[in-house]
Amino acid sequence: MANYTPNEQAVVAAAEKIMRDTMARYDPSHDAYHASVHHQCSLTLIFIHPQVDLVTDGRARTVTRIVDNVSWSTEKKLRAAGQWTEWHDQCLELHCVQDADRLDAIGAFGVLRCAAFNASTNHPLYTPADDPNLESSAIQHFHDKLVHIKDRLKTAPGQAMGERRHQVVSL
Repeated sequence: MANYTPNEQAVVAAAEKIMRDTMARYDPSHDAYHASVHHQCSLTLIFIHPQVDLVTDGRARTVTRIVDNVSWSTEKKLRAAGQWTEWHDQCLELHCVQDADRLDAIGAFGVLRCAAFNASTNHPLYTPADDPNLESSAIQHFHDKLVHIKDRLKTAPGQAMGERRHQVVSL
């Protein structure tokens, strides 16, 4: 842990242990590795934007607000209820974390995550069009969500990464 004091190293190590212990309860598509990938991708996207200020007062409040607003389902609900605000449209930190979350769902690894999630929840990978379980199949998830992710990315670097990953899910 470069550039950390011993106390900061201890805090980071403790936080990482909490994350690993917490994520161990989830299926393989949402495990500790998934959280680590989000963390690294978010940092990559944030550091590309020099206007992002990670040191201002109130950052804990901002982090909490970002965590509460990162998911696509939350965004859909807020938009439908007319509760999507200017902050949602302008918060670059939120956009970086949202893009990181969405990028992890597409590409080759996204395909694997989708299959792992369906297997862990005992949902089929494929069902015929007339099957009542169609909505819960992995293939239907591709059509309903994964092929649309590249159009929901908000940062220019995220869009560039998404375009490449989209090629894998649209074969």
